[in-house]
Amino acid sequence: MPFHFNRRIQAIAIIVFSFFSLSVFAEELTIERLFSGPTLTGETPKSLKFAPGGQYLSYLKGSKEEPQRYDLWLYDIEAETHKLLVAADQIAASELELSDEEKARRERQRISGSGIIEYSWSAKGDALLFPYNGDVFYYQTDEEKVTQLTKTDAFETDVKFSPKSSYVSFVREQNLYFIDLASGEEHAVTTEGGNTLKFGMAEFVAQEEMKRMTGYWWAPDESAIALTKVDESPVPLATRSEIYADRIETIQQRYPFAGSDNVEIDLGVYQIADKQTNWLQLDKLNDGYLARVKWVGDSKRLSYQWQSRDQQALTLWLYNRTSETQRELLTETSDSWLNLHDDLYFLNDNKHFIWASERSGFKHLYLYRLDGSLIRQLSSGDWQVDELEAIDESTGTLYFTARKKSPLESHLYRTQLNASSAANPTRITTREGMHHIEFDADVRLYLDTYSSPQQPKQVSLHGPTGNHLVWLAENEVTGEHPLSPYLRNWRYPEFGELKAEDGQTLYYKMTKPGDFDAEKKYPVLVYVYGGPGAQRVTKSWGSGFVQYMAQQGFIVFTLDNRGSANRGKRFEAPIYKNMGSPEVDDQVVGVKYLTSLPYVDPKRIGIYGHSYGGYMSLLAMFKAPEYFKAGVAGAPVTDWRLYDTHYTERFMGMPGDGNAYENSSVFPYSDNLKGDLLIYHGMADDNVLFTHSTKLYKQLQDNAQAFEMMNYPGKKHSINGRNTKIHLYSMIAQFFQQTIGEQ
Repeated sequence: MPFHFNRRIQAIAIIVFSFFSLSVFAEELTIERLFSGPTLTGETPKSLKFAPGGQYLSYLKGSKEEPQRYDLWLYDIEAETHKLLVAADQIAASELELSDEEKARRERQRISGSGIIEYSWSAKGDALLFPYNGDVFYYQTDEEKVTQLTKTDAFETDVKFSPKSSYVSFVREQNLYFIDLASGEEHAVTTEGGNTLKFGMAEFVAQEEMKRMTGYWWAPDESAIALTKVDESPVPLATRSEIYADRIETIQQRYPFAGSDNVEIDLGVYQIADKQTNWLQLDKLNDGYLARVKWVGDSKRLSYQWQSRDQQALTLWLYNRTSETQRELLTETSDSWLNLHDDLYFLNDNKHFIWASERSGFKHLYLYRLDGSLIRQLSSGDWQVDELEAIDESTGTLYFTARKKSPLESHLYRTQLNASSAANPTRITTREGMHHIEFDADVRLYLDTYSSPQQPKQVSLHGPTGNHLVWLAENEVTGEHPLSPYLRNWRYPEFGELKAEDGQTLYYKMTKPGDFDAEKKYPVLVYVYGGPGAQRVTKSWGSGFVQYMAQQGFIVFTLDNRGSANRGKRFEAPIYKNMGSPEVDDQVVGVKYLTSLPYVDPKRIGIYGHSYGGYMSLLAMFKAPEYFKAGVAGAPVTDWRLYDTHYTERFMGMPGDGNAYENSSVFPYSDNLKGDLLIYHGMADDNVLFTHSTKLYKQLQDNAQAFEMMNYPGKKHSINGRNTKIHLYSMIAQFFQQTIGEQ
């Protein structure tokens, strides 16, 4: 008996000690750990793509020694095995300095890291193509061999296979080229590019604001290439300084400030056979933007979307190569602005197409004949379609992601092209949260990249009905997971709803401190973005910095104000020619709610945001100083006259029309600053120019108003770099600890 008794005591002691160890000795989360490897959220594949045929998946993965230097890998779906295809070090031990054009392009794509960062499959799945060190490389899967296709001092960018993979195309020094893979011969499509003239390239606002990263498109049968001709000479030449730690570079940048001239752009069709280009003369369409270009499957017809300068009209045009004529298929209009989309799909019969429209107030899908006549609406209701994902034309099944269940969740749905009820599609995904979907070309499989507030990103493979086949990255938070040592103290957000002054629903999320005590009074950090085209309150895995601040004793609160995305046009439209007003009003609604809570200290509420969030932080501090006691504004817009045409005019109209720009600037309100303010900016920012902050610095200094600043030499808008991120977020955390933290 004593023996068994002692064993029981010993077992209990082990359990108690284990629990005590987890609760008391759980590792403390630090800023350094947030930006160190392995990532706390766990490792998941990057740039996953189906190989043609659906037997393999390719992806990029960093090495343990250099997590941000990527190699190319292959996953065999049937064998469930992973294989390294091409290591970056196999090609070159070190990397060349990127060209200015490539640096800018990667910034627009929000690409960071090194090694192999982009790649594509051949049509038969027997080769892969990727740029590296400014040249073009070709990997043959059967021979497991890498061939360097170009070797020049210039950078080759926007590298593509032609649709049947007979050719490889790219842009070099503002001209378009292609290589015939059979003969190895290189052909120049254009030769006149240089200075302000660019061929086959997307201009600044196309890349940054329209998300059009290319300026050329192969015909499906490879008989022609559609390409842009861009003349930047009308765009104002801005002289700005990029300040680095050891030098200052004077940059001459063509920057289209709001209200100024844009590029002159044309669209042409280059015939491979006769090497001739027919230009469509887009200057006849008046001032506007070439938004999208897409071929019809027959290769005889080319579509393009032309957006008016005020962005209140979007016309889908169809060009006939044979007759060299073009006609209007449809035109969308709005009394505020039109959001661009990538949901144009031409059916294989070359007689029908699918189109997305917000004409009902919410983005939905419509079926048209190719003569421009509407057949039927394919989805409907007071909810948004996110994206058209795939169409199985053999069964007439349409797959799309949407917010039907909740604006805070994205799910995969299916319906039929001949469905009688557009309002009731079948939901395929079931787990609460955010699902990002990628189908294979045959619509037999799809990848689901999923996360929720309780689950960091997972990647799984499914059949078209949703049946789970295999995990690509289950990323379960077990004892070996990088998050495991910190899980004991991890805090998950609570979600709720408030009402804006016009009665619309505002969603928020709140993360409380780990040792939350309802009897105490806590400081609050309002973590904001607030700008159009974005959404921060979703049922997805959260920010590491939010978690850190919660564990430092702050309540962290985020609210999506009117103007935010995925809620329909009525929710977006209040900011039209009125930016900075309804957004701040809604954030004040959030703060009023916070101050009604017994555990919130109303005298210790701060606000932080970057980019548009920086703009919001400034306006909150200037327009509502009685609510916000401290603020951090990162890379903020301060005067919309200093921002670009496409983004700014979409929401604000032209600078000369009324007082919208003056009223939406931060400068008229800066005299009201009462609390503590910190502003930071990258000193080589070519998006929100450093001038935005320096102008505000000058006004605050002239007014003898106290504030703090931190500027980052050589950094662009994203302010990348591990040590820089550690410095930045440590500074922000320390600022809020000193101003509104525990007293």
